[in-house]
Amino acid sequence: MKYRALFPLALACSVFSCQAADFQLRLIGSTALPTGTKFQGVEFGGISGLDRAADGSYVAISDDRGGERGTPRFYQMNLDYDATGFKAVTINSQIYMKRPDGSAFPSNARTVDPESIRVAPNGNLYWSSEGNWNADPKLRFQPFVREMTSDGSFVREFSTPAMFNYVDNATTGGRSNKLFEALTVAPNGTVWTANEDALIQDGKITSLNNGSTVRVTALNPLTGQSGAQYAYQLPPIPLDAAPGAPFGPDNGLPELLALSDTRFLAVERAFASGVGNTIRLVLTDTTGATDVSGIASLDGASGAISPMSREVLLEMAIQYQGITLDNVEAISWGKTLDNGNRTLVLAVDNNFAANQSTQFMAFEVSAVPEPQSWALMLAGLLGVVARRHVPGRNRGAV
Repeated sequence: MKYRALFPLALACSVFSCQAADFQLRLIGSTALPTGTKFQGVEFGGISGLDRAADGSYVAISDDRGGERGTPRFYQMNLDYDATGFKAVTINSQIYMKRPDGSAFPSNARTVDPESIRVAPNGNLYWSSEGNWNADPKLRFQPFVREMTSDGSFVREFSTPAMFNYVDNATTGGRSNKLFEALTVAPNGTVWTANEDALIQDGKITSLNNGSTVRVTALNPLTGQSGAQYAYQLPPIPLDAAPGAPFGPDNGLPELLALSDTRFLAVERAFASGVGNTIRLVLTDTTGATDVSGIASLDGASGAISPMSREVLLEMAIQYQGITLDNVEAISWGKTLDNGNRTLVLAVDNNFAANQSTQFMAFEVSAVPEPQSWALMLAGLLGVVARRHVPGRNRGAV
């Protein structure tokens, strides 16, 4: 989103009193690690979650389930960039997530599907898994949100609502590979998670013709119990797959980033095979939304509930400022620039595919001038326009 594109938007909002975001984004730059990059003999990739630690380093979780490239793991990394662009990406260490019994998840079987990671206020790490659906109950693993230490050791598992559990992947419960993708921590410590696309009982998943409803769920960091839950409405898929594509288009909510106790940045990611990715950064808020934690099914309930607000801040379709968009699944706050502005970092899950890469994009976050400032600027602009159109005015006069 370029500054020159933001000026008319902010100006229009000040004139018509619309509720626009109070910040704007500028792309700083991007960099990528090629698929096939190895660290300590294991292929790096599948980055589905990213968060910045207090020391300025980052933790990045891979969605390698086990039985693919290696043992389920996360990384400690450094991302070096400034206001002019990216300089380097450094992988410092690779850590295995541990099970409650202290053992690592197996490297030769799918028992977990890591999707997001966040630094907890106490220095530990929260992480989410979509689980793994299988028709055989012995090979079925439920989704979860857990806390672990920085060395991957198990601390506890949050009590997430049973409505998200896999049942039969047909009539009720979670859909395969559509569960706890998003995870964030609000300033008050509340942990929030969301499913990627609709639960079966909540209606259809997104398509070219319809959107879907996902649930954003609060988890109490003191009790470990779930609390309020709000409906977030995903829009229809924006672009169809190319003719003859091996699979159809897709859309989902892969990540959330808390801006306040009620306000979030949501990442919406759509993919059309043979066409490309559409990435949206959306401002959303629970204020005024209905708590749907006690509603068993949201299918057909749109008229009876108020969903979270949704305001698109930035839409990047296929290409953005010369960068080909890819499978963005992670978002994190980044460093503070020398000018005092904060930054955001997006990261791509390359699916370990040869035609993709692990891409990182950095954005500068700057404040939009207050409405009073825009009003003064508007008055000045109107004055200039009026002076330029006074009949008979001598343009050479002082």
